[in-house]
Amino acid sequence: MNTSFLQPELNYLYEEMRGDASGLTFRDVRTAPFRICGLYRPETEPYLHRLPENVAEATSAGVADLQQCTAGGRIRFRTNSARIAIAAQIPGVKLRPHLTLLSSTGFDLYETTGGACVFVHAYKPSTDRFDAIVGKVTLGERKMRELTLNLPLYGKVTTLEIGLDDDAELLPPQPYAVEKPVVFYGSSITQGACASRPGMCYEAWISRRLDCDYINLGFAGNCKGEPAIVQYMAGLEMSAFVCDYDHNAPTSAHLRATHEPIYRAVRASHPDIPILLLTKPDYRFGSDDSDDRREIVMDTYRKGRAAGDRNLYFIDGASLFAGADRAECTVDGCHPNDLGFYRMADAVGTALKAALNR
Repeated sequence: MNTSFLQPELNYLYEEMRGDASGLTFRDVRTAPFRICGLYRPETEPYLHRLPENVAEATSAGVADLQQCTAGGRIRFRTNSARIAIAAQIPGVKLRPHLTLLSSTGFDLYETTGGACVFVHAYKPSTDRFDAIVGKVTLGERKMRELTLNLPLYGKVTTLEIGLDDDAELLPPQPYAVEKPVVFYGSSITQGACASRPGMCYEAWISRRLDCDYINLGFAGNCKGEPAIVQYMAGLEMSAFVCDYDHNAPTSAHLRATHEPIYRAVRASHPDIPILLLTKPDYRFGSDDSDDRREIVMDTYRKGRAAGDRNLYFIDGASLFAGADRAECTVDGCHPNDLGFYRMADAVGTALKAALNR
């Protein structure tokens, strides 16, 4: 077994695999028949990222940095290999007190079987060195499987190879039922804070349930509706647009000045797709700021509907954590945990499914 890029001082990371790692061939995920979803031109760009650099830099310094995080990135493929290994480098990892290392810099693997996409394995970073991951899972009997590897939500993956049995077949994945991606725009919540691992953010839940491709344009603390990012999003091919824009607008006045233009720009480029407008899930009942922000988003919705837009939908953030144990849906009063994301996926996914089926 060898990989083409890991630095010599990282060889110790192989130790846990050496017992039965012989007979593995590693391939760069940028090569066919692997398919990379959710990222910007991954086969030709020098690194894995989410936006063109000129768009990111024209938007803000924060977006230029965060667009290098691989939130929403997936590697899809079919293989009959009994073992699936990965070797990745994720430099410059930032420790954040409310995020797990597994969500920031780890990977998780899913298998599509019997019409469902189910969790198989998590590739976890080492606690003493988390700028690289080498890991392996043995799946059991040798048979053809449809697999999806979710990339880190807050890590910047510079190189990634997947190791398969030397004699295994490797085939392209089956296409998604909804091939044009659903585009999600929003804050740190949209980016995935604070799911326990990459596949637990609400967009990933929805993708598995609806068998749809998606693009995660969540930028922690930096979703502010700037013209450069709005113009870029409006030009994307998409099956639906989910505007989860509320939290990062610095003031209600800023939100009022920028929210409706986002809707209008996307609708001008896409006259027929569903557009979903969300307010923040951690709605503070009786808070003037929360009330004002919800009213602003509702105004965009009301104006669009009054103008005849019948494919425009409003999802009230106050309802996203509804039900028993509402207070247990976040890690810090703001960012959803896995329970919170599960409930968001239920609400947003149900509305999106109905809209796409119209």
